[in-house]
Amino acid sequence: MRAGEWITRGASLLRPALEPKAVAADTAAAERAPRTTRERLQATLRRHQEALSPRVLRRMLTELQAIVDPRASEVEGARLAHAFIDWYAKASAEERRDCWLLMSEQFAPDPAKVKAAREKYEAALGAHDAAQAEIALRRAFQSPRSRLLQRFAGTPDGVRFLVDLRAELLPQLKSDKRLLSLDAELEHLFSTWFDVAFLELRTITWDSPASLIEKLIKYEAVHEIRSWGDAKNRLDSDRRCYAFFHPRLDGEPLIFVEVALTTEISAGIEPLLDESAAPADLSKATTAIFYSISNTQAGLRGVSFGDSLIKRVVETLRAEFPRLKTFATLSPIPGLRQWMAKNAPAPLMAALENPLALGPKAPERAQLLAWAARYLGKETENGKPCDPVARFHLGNGARVERLNWAADPSPKGLKQSFGLMVNYLYDPKRLDKHRTMLSQGQIPISSAIEDLYG
Repeated sequence: MRAGEWITRGASLLRPALEPKAVAADTAAAERAPRTTRERLQATLRRHQEALSPRVLRRMLTELQAIVDPRASEVEGARLAHAFIDWYAKASAEERRDCWLLMSEQFAPDPAKVKAAREKYEAALGAHDAAQAEIALRRAFQSPRSRLLQRFAGTPDGVRFLVDLRAELLPQLKSDKRLLSLDAELEHLFSTWFDVAFLELRTITWDSPASLIEKLIKYEAVHEIRSWGDAKNRLDSDRRCYAFFHPRLDGEPLIFVEVALTTEISAGIEPLLDESAAPADLSKATTAIFYSISNTQAGLRGVSFGDSLIKRVVETLRAEFPRLKTFATLSPIPGLRQWMAKNAPAPLMAALENPLALGPKAPERAQLLAWAARYLGKETENGKPCDPVARFHLGNGARVERLNWAADPSPKGLKQSFGLMVNYLYDPKRLDKHRTMLSQGQIPISSAIEDLYG
């Protein structure tokens, strides 16, 4: 027997033993791959990673479809939606996930209707019936999912339900792209429902209900409120605290802003948080410092309130204090250390382990300021500033005004940015100019920041 024949024969003898293992491996891989809801609805048995059986999943789909049934009145649709919300409140995390998947995959626009409407629209371009064709195309793209979510919103607690649902959904998007369509639909609807025209600006004071002050303490995301005494200090006579509210989330603030009234742009956070300091003389106040802005609703991520909030606050402050001329922030730089760890020289990073010990003339101090100025004034990602706080303020029309050494010596401040903080200046006369500059790829900065580049 020749060598080639021997090898072929040996392989044929081994194949029967190997093939069952290969089949088993393929079967196991198929078992691990998640089934679509369409496949599950057509099945008999559930797989081990699926929360709801095919029978229960079919029943849930029927209940959801009944909510959006055009034959159901608004009252009946709201009743069914409320009943489903009650079930959801008691459901496990895995059962809720199955609910999201049904909403994502089973309530999409009809592809056949979309295709037909698109073809008619393209054929009608330039003709007298182009407008009607466009309307038909828009309607074809409207998904039953949107109608379902609107029915939920029509119940007394429906908006709260949907905001909380999205807050729970968002962390799952990276691992399961099937949920993206549901998330996109929610974000689109929220951007309409939470338009600034529907929001109310309220002033929070020490005389506000305790439950509201508790929410201020709970949601403060920039500088932790450590006690009721700390909260009282932030609501003192030389301070102002404002929040946006929505009528369908009564008593639940959407975003807070804390303001200190001073005679100059603040260079550090400790004096502002000092509970033993006497209140400033309001008759001499010329500057409003926005030192904390905190969103409270994770489910409203992507819905921007900040621009409108700051504008409304500036108008409110000007009306109360006509002497105010300067509006600026004292802001953290949360992404600085992480960015420098990737880009700055290792010896410099080692020398910055204890930045508060560096003297005024230490070369490492000047180098850190230069790197921070570059990070805030030059570095972009997808055409936008790298730092998340910078994106927020610069996107609202502010400019990078000044870097402050040892402005936040707390463990959090040192971990994020070696203790540095930055002032963003809001000049009401130049907000549009700064936005235009940013849209053209140029970050608005002061001459002081430009001088630090070295």
